[in-house]
Amino acid sequence: MNPREIFCPNLDCPARGQVDKGNLHVHSQKEERYLCEECGKTFVTSKGSVFYRLHIDPQMLIWVLILLAYGCPVQAIVKAFGLDERTVRRWHGLEGKHCQSVHEQLVEKSRQDLQQVQADEIKVKAQKGTYWMALAMVVKSRLWLAGVVSPRRDLELIQALVDKVCDIARPLPLLLAVDGLASYVTAFRQAFRSALPRRNGEMGRPQLVAWPDIAIVQVVKQHVEGILKVERRIVQGSQKSITDLIHATQNGQGTINTAFIKRLNATFRMHLNNLVRRTRTLAHRPETLVAGMYLSGCLYNFCDFHHSLRLKLSVGSHGYHWVQRTPAITAGLTDHPWTYAELFAYKVPPPRWQPPVQRGRPSQATLQLIQKWVV
Repeated sequence: MNPREIFCPNLDCPARGQVDKGNLHVHSQKEERYLCEECGKTFVTSKGSVFYRLHIDPQMLIWVLILLAYGCPVQAIVKAFGLDERTVRRWHGLEGKHCQSVHEQLVEKSRQDLQQVQADEIKVKAQKGTYWMALAMVVKSRLWLAGVVSPRRDLELIQALVDKVCDIARPLPLLLAVDGLASYVTAFRQAFRSALPRRNGEMGRPQLVAWPDIAIVQVVKQHVEGILKVERRIVQGSQKSITDLIHATQNGQGTINTAFIKRLNATFRMHLNNLVRRTRTLAHRPETLVAGMYLSGCLYNFCDFHHSLRLKLSVGSHGYHWVQRTPAITAGLTDHPWTYAELFAYKVPPPRWQPPVQRGRPSQATLQLIQKWVV
């Protein structure tokens, strides 16, 4: 137990989410419990992880979640481990919410030079109707950026996905490659804009200006008399800038394509049995699809090695060996491949404490807290 590596999870504590501030001490070695001197509350080590208040063997939980993330049916897990089906589904939902918070903290809150992003949708058959799962990824690092689930394939679905991509992207040259769905072009032009600073005394809504160096391309596939025809359209941007971005993100070769997002779709279909085109494990609720999407997506980003991302490392006269990397390592989000236990035990820090908004001057005690934990 090391108090310098954890933070206080109490939302009412001024020291919440801050590491190595000297406010935490070991309260009980046997119970693995810490004490925060700032708020006077105690908490166990597993607080904030998927293992919190689950009175089972952690290794069994890890095995079950790994099997769920790689397409094993719930009934097979029930028979193999002697568990109740409702228990397995509850664990799946808990880990889905946990992985969603991890993804939002480490991926969606990061600011990256994306260079080329590809997006597409997957049609999912459900018990009652169908759902659409829209996904986006970075071509160079193979990082899964964002995903949205909706019962309709409309502008609202595409706009929600594009807004997440825009929040991550830095205002640098960017190529956006999609299929022939017209909603993408509308959503891209709506999202990738910035507000101009207001002048002194200027009222009203600020003017929005489109980002420079944003290129949009489409790959339209049609079957005409049994022959597949592929049309590559340049909707926005110059041919030279598009070619430069493609060469920078595809090892100096390639053309306008959506092959990388298609491969990611195939990975998600392989990991989630609800996404298989012909399956008997249909999804009953959209929450199940969202939980599975974040669980498989986090394992793909942080735990799984990607063959195309490996690096050849020279070892002198002994030749070379390959260094395996995950998409998160390539994107600079982490410096090592995560184990499954590390992902499931990761604790997302709560937002920093902010002084209460009140009329008049703050009290002396509030000023001391601001000086200690905010400044």
